Amino acid sequence: METGGCRMSGAETGGSAMITLEDLDGMPEESPDSAYHSNGSSLEEEAERMEDEEQERLLSYWQSVGRGHQVDVPRDMAEPIQQLTRNNSPQERQSIPFTLIQRKEKLGDLLYEKRQYGKAKWACIKMKEKQYEQSICLGFMKLMRYICEQNSSGLYLGITVPIVTIVHTNESQSEMTRSVTVAYYLPPVLQDEPPHPFDSDIIIEEWPSTIVYSRSFRGITNEDSIMREINLLAEILDSPELCLQDTFIIAGYTNPAAANRHNEIWFLQRP
Repeated sequence: METGGCRMSGAETGGSAMITLEDLDGMPEESPDSAYHSNGSSLEEEAERMEDEEQERLLSYWQSVGRGHQVDVPRDMAEPIQQLTRNNSPQERQSIPFTLIQRKEKLGDLLYEKRQYGKAKWACIKMKEKQYEQSICLGFMKLMRYICEQNSSGLYLGITVPIVTIVHTNESQSEMTRSVTVAYYLPPVLQDEPPHPFDSDIIIEEWPSTIVYSRSFRGITNEDSIMREINLLAEILDSPELCLQDTFIIAGYTNPAAANRHNEIWFLQRP
């Protein structure tokens, strides 16, 4: 997330230094025909040293960003951060499947889509921090640990998009409550038997088949921008009363540090 959010990794925004995959790819490679370096270390030792340096650089960056949002990034996040960064290319991500029911357009612009998502299992963590951004950052870190081997399978589970957050508003839809659920869709190969989380705060839930009304928006996600998008979609929909009036979903598709993030607001049709 950007200013007012939680910029974790990725492209450069503002003036702060960002750690990107390109930075990691650009690290110098040693000649394979040299068994030892000039300092006497073996290739294995040098590789281990570079691995440690990469972890420290990524962790230091995340900790610096976290401090700006009153979020502590502990040292045990070093390996999950590194693993997720290395597997953050578009080719590594799996999209959550859905059936497109309707596209509503006006003068060639897409206003919203009506979709049906099938019954599926999600790894969910409920948060209730003072600010939305804090809940998202802390919740996502917990899910990162689960994705990055801290589960009963001991395996890296893979990234699915979007990562979603369930938010709630008061009855008048004038402000958000502090209760937030961050959720990760389990890849299809894990749907039948999801690995158990080591973190007892993470719950595997089966969500029923749901019809959603989805509208895309760009930029930051915070209390103000989310409420703006909720009110905008409510005005556009022909029959907003068919949807839940106090529960909504924010879907994030791109790197949280991207300057022009791709997000969606989802309205959930009543069962």
